[in-house]
Amino acid sequence: MKIKTWKETPEEKKKRAKKIIALLSRAHPTAKCSLDHKNPLQLLIATILSAQCTDKRVNEVTPALFARFKTAKDFAEAGLPELEQYVRTTGFYRNKAKSVKAAGQALVEKHGGQVPKTMEELIHLPGVGRKTANVVLGTGYGIASGVVVDTHVNRIAARLGLSPQTSPEKMERHLMEVIPKKDWILFPHQIIYHGRAVCRAQRPNCPGCVLSKVCPSSTV
Repeated sequence: MKIKTWKETPEEKKKRAKKIIALLSRAHPTAKCSLDHKNPLQLLIATILSAQCTDKRVNEVTPALFARFKTAKDFAEAGLPELEQYVRTTGFYRNKAKSVKAAGQALVEKHGGQVPKTMEELIHLPGVGRKTANVVLGTGYGIASGVVVDTHVNRIAARLGLSPQTSPEKMERHLMEVIPKKDWILFPHQIIYHGRAVCRAQRPNCPGCVLSKVCPSSTV
């Protein structure tokens, strides 16, 4: 799909972004984080495992994993071979097992076994970057520290002409200027739902898209 843009001022883009959010809210009223979890620790581990893996696959793995390992200390003391067996089907399982164990150790040694509530502390945990930290802060703690930029957000924000950037970090900074802060947490989940249901990577359903009139890339 060819990506197009409209000439518009920053204020016009912000107004259009608000329209997009309103339309997404009506189209996907139940949008939320797709990773199953019961607490910030489970969310942190699940998000680490979701790298280059579908949320559906992660959700198939985590029930058994979380039944076996319940605390940061449990993960810290886990044997790598056992962890690898639990996360094997998520891909890159050896590296992910190392990150999960190392994150558990860091939580125990530096944070009293609790998942921290600041971006600075989170991104210093093994296996955690801004995307994972934003997921944990936003969904786990309700703290709007930034905008989660995954593959869906990256693709669709570009198609919508909300950001000319391609790298996740640069796109996030741009989206933070365009999207109202009160929507930073929910917007990515809405986009992810929309990307899976309508604006797919291949053959996006522009005729059936509620955003067609506010999307410069729409074929409608």
